[in-house]
Amino acid sequence: MAIGSVSGQGRQFRFALSAFSRQMAFRYHASLLYRWRYTGAVPERLLIAPIDLRTADPTTALDIYAGRFYFSGEGLDINGYSVFDVDPPSDAWARELHGFGWLRHLRATDTAISRSNARSLVEEWIEQAGKVDPIAMETGVTARRVISWLAQAPLILDGCDLAFYRRFMRSLTRQVRYLRRTAYDGPQGMPRLRVMIALTSAALSMSDQTRFLKQASKWLDQELVRQILPDGGHISRNPAAILELLLDLLPLRQAFTARGVETSRVLLSAIDRMMPMLRYFRQGDGSFARFNGAGDTPADQLATVLAYDDVRGAPLTSTPHSGYQRVEAGTTIMIVDAGRPPPTDFSVDAHAGCLSFEMSSGRQRLIINCGVPFGSTGPLHRLARTTAAHSTVSLNDTSQCRFLARSWIGDWLGEAVIAGPTRVKSERRFEAGATILEMGHNGYVSRYAIVHERQLALSDAGDRLDGLDMFLAPNGKPISRSGKDAFAIRFHLHPNVQVTQDSNGISLALPDGETWAFATDGPEVEIEESILMSNSRGNRQTSQIVVHGRAQHNPAVSWQLQRVAVGGRRRALAPPRQREAPADT
Repeated sequence: MAIGSVSGQGRQFRFALSAFSRQMAFRYHASLLYRWRYTGAVPERLLIAPIDLRTADPTTALDIYAGRFYFSGEGLDINGYSVFDVDPPSDAWARELHGFGWLRHLRATDTAISRSNARSLVEEWIEQAGKVDPIAMETGVTARRVISWLAQAPLILDGCDLAFYRRFMRSLTRQVRYLRRTAYDGPQGMPRLRVMIALTSAALSMSDQTRFLKQASKWLDQELVRQILPDGGHISRNPAAILELLLDLLPLRQAFTARGVETSRVLLSAIDRMMPMLRYFRQGDGSFARFNGAGDTPADQLATVLAYDDVRGAPLTSTPHSGYQRVEAGTTIMIVDAGRPPPTDFSVDAHAGCLSFEMSSGRQRLIINCGVPFGSTGPLHRLARTTAAHSTVSLNDTSQCRFLARSWIGDWLGEAVIAGPTRVKSERRFEAGATILEMGHNGYVSRYAIVHERQLALSDAGDRLDGLDMFLAPNGKPISRSGKDAFAIRFHLHPNVQVTQDSNGISLALPDGETWAFATDGPEVEIEESILMSNSRGNRQTSQIVVHGRAQHNPAVSWQLQRVAVGGRRRALAPPRQREAPADT
């Protein structure tokens, strides 16, 4: 335990020191003492406007025109005031506001009123640029604003006078220079990569930026190499990050072509690797599995990006660098988190869900993780990151990972993962008409000296999943001493699944009449309440199957999910798959 504690403290210290130095540099470069450096000559004009692949809703434009702004699950009626003067209901709402991604909704209406409304809102922001919310000057928010202004330039500038055009170009140029100076001062991960995308887009869109384009392209290439893994996943291990990045990288690729500039091979390679990952993380209903910060999938945006997939091949089966396994058999799809937590600097949204899995049958979700709620902070967000919010094993009501939370450091720098599994086993084989995954992790070794191993076997017909959860000492032998060894094996169910428990076992009924049976040799099985969190539609109450026990007394717990009825017609139960429990060596 001492070794794990020292390791966690060292990781916490390094993260805090790195983040603190970046914060100090950012505050200096964003201060009034330094802002004069962002003035100077302004490019004469914009040459192109990159496309915006994010879908738009004309009804949202009507709400904005009426003074109703609805972002991040929260709405605000400004009642005749400037939207930039009112107190934002949350930081997430403020980030959406100052990112100006909502301009696309105004463009969708294609009316003179919308163009005038967009121009007046942009001018309000420019006039108040010196006193706006500090959130507006975060590097990630500024990058989103630059990308949005460039993409919606035809909407903003159509019919404007020369004076506004010059004010717009002056403000845009200052923001780009600000990003060039603070590019490496802000948070790592998605915000930094978005900064590099914004700088490259600006260099392509503005006139006379040849030297700047070379620098921006170099920075972008370096960040893509750092963040996009060889198998196409993102270093944060968040499936949703791939879609979010492609929505910006695909227009950037087209912008290179529109300017007649050779596209970077690094950029092309990153896009080519990321596209198959979109299909990899999709469940039967077309949405992403909920791992490591992924919430609701924007189906319209996913469909738009998939239209750019020229290969359209079958999804990969395993992604060793991203740390996931996918098994598809018949109409059943199972996706498993079989990787270590991401590096500390990229883990502020990562979850403690190693060896958790999600499963769908046809277009219906069956086993899920709890997802993520609105907002990026708060008790519910912390709950969503715990091991108990995932369909896997937890020990003693604790998580596999430890987070930098509930402290001034965590509130200021982000609740990163500072300790967790360091060794994760993940092997795949085919045997006796089934795909078998052999996995294990040491996330609980430093605290409880227990290794969790999990075996999942999905039949080739996709109608039966056999599982075996084992608890071993770090040396691979059975646990020899009693202590804190209470386990809970959780199976969170989708809200559309109706679960019943009787003397014959547990039955899971899907809306189309398909029924699955759950059986286990675990000592105590209960149906408990659960929740499916949503970052776009609100949370929904659901249920979970929980198998309780003690690791010393139950070193191996087997369980089975089997389809027993299709369209209301019942099928015979197959005998459990024969497995070997850990030997007493």
